[in-house]
Amino acid sequence: MNTLELKKLATQFRIDILWAVHKANSGHATTSLSCIDIITLLYFGDIDGQKIMHVDAKKPQWEGRDYFILSKGHGCPALYSVLAHLDFFPKEELNHLRQINSLLEGHPVNKIPGIEATTGPLGQGLSFGNGIALALKMDKKPNRIYVLMGDGELQEGQVWEAAMTSTQYKLDNVTVFIDSNKLQQTNFVRAIKPVEPIGAKFAAFGWNVINVADGHNFDELRDAVRRAWKMKMKPTVIVCETVKGKGVPFAEHKANYHGVALSKEEMAVAIPILEKELKEL
Repeated sequence: MNTLELKKLATQFRIDILWAVHKANSGHATTSLSCIDIITLLYFGDIDGQKIMHVDAKKPQWEGRDYFILSKGHGCPALYSVLAHLDFFPKEELNHLRQINSLLEGHPVNKIPGIEATTGPLGQGLSFGNGIALALKMDKKPNRIYVLMGDGELQEGQVWEAAMTSTQYKLDNVTVFIDSNKLQQTNFVRAIKPVEPIGAKFAAFGWNVINVADGHNFDELRDAVRRAWKMKMKPTVIVCETVKGKGVPFAEHKANYHGVALSKEEMAVAIPILEKELKEL
């Protein structure tokens, strides 16, 4: 897909995310809005005619697939919207997010088609990805692993244990995206436990570091993945500067919208904004 097509798709996903969380009256919409462009690029983007991620909704366990691991599992409404669009499961399931006996739980579980890892507790995604990456290396397979983490998640010690493992085994088939939206559950990340400078920390652990100044810019994201593909003998981390609540102006950069659904009145403002944007693209 070209950049315009990706923008349209991501905007529609933003609408889907808001409706899913609103109908559930529970969930994490704003953290999903900050990372949806990254996920859209991975699943629908290409580089010089080559798809970034190879997946098959008809065969979710296809051995030739690439792996996406949403380590910041509370952002699952974003991933669910993408997987529904790809027909991993009926789009109707988005209307039953977080409901008893429904398919789509509040955090990803690997019983859901297209979900590789159960990621409720934060900090575990890279460890899981390392295991897959090492096995693929041993089998001499070319599949790639993409892990998405939040900046607040970097406060978890297991992240850095995993980061050492990635470089120890020269896992150049691992690419990590950091959704650096600067906020976590109750406040700004810097006010709770600062994690900056993120890139310098990963570099100290031996990673190839790529900084993306606008994590919502598909051209910048695509170029970052292109550069990651060229790196050999090192894992790559792509640090993306993002906006929590991106696309909903009154919720952007606001900690108090973490883990809450927009009200009926707020939806009446937010959805027309996104629909107008979609129409104008």
